[in-house]
Amino acid sequence: MSRAEPSAPQGRGELRDRPQTARARRTTFRATLLRNELLTTFRRWRTVALLAVLAAVPVLVGIAVKIETGDGSSADGGGGGPAFISQITNNGLFLVFTALAATLPFFLPMAVGVVAGDAIAGEANSGTLRYLLVAPAGRSRLLITKYATVVIFCLAATLVVAVSALTVGALLFPLGDLTTISGTQISFAEGLGRALLIALAVAASLIGVAALGLFVSTLTGSGIAAMATTVGLLITVQILDQIPQLHVLQPYFFSHYWLSFADLMREPVYWDDLAKNLGLQALYAAVFGSAAWARFTAKDITA
Repeated sequence: MSRAEPSAPQGRGELRDRPQTARARRTTFRATLLRNELLTTFRRWRTVALLAVLAAVPVLVGIAVKIETGDGSSADGGGGGPAFISQITNNGLFLVFTALAATLPFFLPMAVGVVAGDAIAGEANSGTLRYLLVAPAGRSRLLITKYATVVIFCLAATLVVAVSALTVGALLFPLGDLTTISGTQISFAEGLGRALLIALAVAASLIGVAALGLFVSTLTGSGIAAMATTVGLLITVQILDQIPQLHVLQPYFFSHYWLSFADLMREPVYWDDLAKNLGLQALYAAVFGSAAWARFTAKDITA
């Protein structure tokens, strides 16, 4: 009996370890799936080109402002241009806010729409979607991984614009304490913190577009068609958002509160429109994410 006693705890330990090992394997598999998806997305030449275009926008804006103000003329050209542009010559940090305001209406959502639209349709078009589903990923897990990849791209694209703008602003213009929209002075360190918050707010403003693009991507087997449809919807919604007769519907358009990030430059911060924007993006993400899941899990994969 004494010889058999040590074997009992060992057996119980092995039984106890099996569920933990299975959970660890599932966790490792999810992490590997997400890592592979991120590597595939960010290694594509199309993705690199999109990020390069986004990085070039602050450079062009900064050079244009520098040339225009070189002869002492007004930086805003008489009041036009994106918000904060008249302050760039006084503080290069304002180029971050201006670049995000300039890219958010079109360039950033277009880039996200291209990546999201290609997420499922591109795999179907290239014939790799069936092989992905043969692996023990499951449709739901694969769809979540695709959406997580697009959301990470939203953050990466926004940070590319912000970092490029900060670099150009530091090279071409002075840096220092800055004046908020409310007229109060804040330190440069606090200004950097506000810039980071604004970048995060802009990235969060794109999660609705990401879900919309993913849903469109489940409807077709052509990556180009999905990307074109998503970008077309983006342009259509923003045009509708400018028609005064549609003012009743406009608060429900995903782009309506995009520029609310400017309220982070108030003292104190005005949170109402920011909260409305984040709530609206969460609603779009839930609705179109659910629609994408319902479509993808019931879809016949033939290629």
